Amino acid sequence: MAFPQKGALKEGRTIVFADQSGFYLLPGVVRTYAPVGKTPILKEHLSRDHLSAMSAITLEGKLYMTEQERAFKGEDVVRFLKHLLRQIPGKLLLIWDGSPIHRGGAVKDFLASGASWQLKLEQLPGYAPDLNPDEGVWKHLKCVELKNLCCENLAQLKIELRKAKERLRHKRDVILGCIRQPGFEV
Repeated sequence: MAFPQKGALKEGRTIVFADQSGFYLLPGVVRTYAPVGKTPILKEHLSRDHLSAMSAITLEGKLYMTEQERAFKGEDVVRFLKHLLRQIPGKLLLIWDGSPIHRGGAVKDFLASGASWQLKLEQLPGYAPDLNPDEGVWKHLKCVELKNLCCENLAQLKIELRKAKERLRHKRDVILGCIRQPGFEV
């Protein structure tokens, strides 16, 4: 991974790591404290409804994220890439996994339409989620910010996810820790 990082710095590109995840109405149960003999009870509705989220983090510790109530398609990825290009000045090197939506026609068409001068895409090796620092963002959101959370519906989950995202944005040290974990230099 050192070669793309050195090349990006040489070209003056901002390095960005991106990934997607899902957030379900079922709570992510995490150990908690309770009085002795009083087991906490979480009440939830069994449902497969979920929010799909896509995020990106930079080596400076900035977090960008979007969510929607359906699975991501190529067009949604392109919309997120356009958002990143508006928010982050200059050229970008985006590093992500080999998901089919990343390699699809919508992304290829977007790059062919002129975005390739500003945006370079680099794919992580297959089956290596531990190399993507953005995975740490999902783990923090699910296991820390949203632990034991029970939401009645997707609208409430979306509100809670946005609050959690804003809290995480102010924890730059956590984001930088996610980048350091796989061995990247900050």
